[in-house]
Amino acid sequence: MEPIHIIGAGLAGSEAAWQIARAGVPVVLHEMRPQVETFAHRTGDCAEMVCSNSFRSDDDQMNAVGQLHWEMRAAGGLIMAMADRHRLPAGGALAVDRDAFSAAVTRALRDEPLVSFTPGEIADLPTDGRWIVATGPLTSPALGQSILQATGEGALAFFDAIAPIVHAETIDMAVCWRQSRYDKGETEEERTAYINCPMTREDYEGFIDALLAAEKTEFHEGETAGYFDGCLPIEVMAERGRETLRHGPMKPVGLTNAHNPAEKPYAVVQLRRDNALGTLYNIVGFQTKMKYGAQVDVFRRIPGLENASFARLGGIHRNTFLNSPRLIDDRLRLRARPNLRFAGQVTGVEGYVESAAMGLLAGRMAAAEALGHDLVPPPHTTSMGALVNHITGGADARTFQPMNVNFGLYPPLDAMRGGRKGRKDRYPAYTDRAKADFQSWLAAQQPWKQ
Repeated sequence: MEPIHIIGAGLAGSEAAWQIARAGVPVVLHEMRPQVETFAHRTGDCAEMVCSNSFRSDDDQMNAVGQLHWEMRAAGGLIMAMADRHRLPAGGALAVDRDAFSAAVTRALRDEPLVSFTPGEIADLPTDGRWIVATGPLTSPALGQSILQATGEGALAFFDAIAPIVHAETIDMAVCWRQSRYDKGETEEERTAYINCPMTREDYEGFIDALLAAEKTEFHEGETAGYFDGCLPIEVMAERGRETLRHGPMKPVGLTNAHNPAEKPYAVVQLRRDNALGTLYNIVGFQTKMKYGAQVDVFRRIPGLENASFARLGGIHRNTFLNSPRLIDDRLRLRARPNLRFAGQVTGVEGYVESAAMGLLAGRMAAAEALGHDLVPPPHTTSMGALVNHITGGADARTFQPMNVNFGLYPPLDAMRGGRKGRKDRYPAYTDRAKADFQSWLAAQQPWKQ
């Protein structure tokens, strides 16, 4: 049997290799480290954790990330098994001894007879054979250029310019209203596509003061090529003049407050729908380098967002990723070249565990295909299924940015719609449904090597 090739032995590539081998299919891992270094990695080991040592919450009842942990364990994931073996005390989070964890993943893969390693950089996308590209946010410039040529101009981003994303149910619609600027749009849905948060002059001045005083993060060497005017951080715009934001992303023109039509807002913060379900909204033009704690404090000063819950916070940093909703099908294949699958952060997921989960899916799907089967993705009601659905079609390709798994990606529970007061009941209902549906998905598959 011809082997499946994987480019990149990070979290996603390592998990994909493990899943393929456990299905009885040979696999070749291609890793450029340590021969070719990156500015962030220190070793040539598999699954090196370059930022934090945490996989975040391990609560599989009240947290979508914890539920994703549960699903990966249920699927026999290598990353979760080694994380559990090398975990450190961290309250409700799953934190690991990162060096011991990486060494254990490397050892497990090297001990697996069906896994072989080929060192060195792959500079061009292969045209023959089955391949999984799992190169992560630090894809080499040469391979990045090859991906760009295969996908088309504008299909590959090299830097995140991320606006914060808010759970829609936590926006105070007694303060905010739905309206597109100048009521543009041919349908009612288009004319009400934005949620608007009005500001008085006092609100705006206080917001600018808080924004300028907030603690910011600094770029690391090699992390950025500098700002470009299309995605300036809001604090940089504010530093150019106190009125800059009011004439940019916070301009009030073309909008009328439905709650108080006679009073013209001094400034308006707009939120735009971020997913097909309408459960998530991004704050338009609010990419930022503020530290996360400062972001929460500053953004909750916006009228209507005082109690906002954030699915993700903003940022700008180096991160090579595809416009997956346009380019990737739900089997994680490149539509233009279906012999290539993509996995990990390059698909537009954010976070260690999300990256590894996409590796798990890509590996299983590639192995099933090699064995003559078609493996459908998990149901959208699961963490893994909700995530892959988001990146391959649930998100708007025009505004696509990397995303962590969160309950905002789940289909709503019709019997439990409502506001914040229902979370204690709603979140376990989400995860109970996810567990049952994921187990059914696993049971329907062809037997996997144990």
